[in-house]
Amino acid sequence: MAEAKKIRIQYFRSAIATPVKHKLIIKGLGFTRLNQVVERVDNESVRGMVKAVPHLVRILES
Repeated sequence: MAEAKKIRIQYFRSAIATPVKHKLIIKGLGFTRLNQVVERVDNESVRGMVKAVPHLVRILES
């Protein structure tokens, strides 16, 4: 079975002064602290979440 492609995302800017919707997206991606790097399956739903908060997260090259 082929392994699903992964995407590495870093939470680099605080969501303190952002709308509640953005805070929920950050939580939904699995971030709990600043500068944290998570690895998620590279699919349309995760890409859409990243696209909604490009000012708070960055995609890392792997």
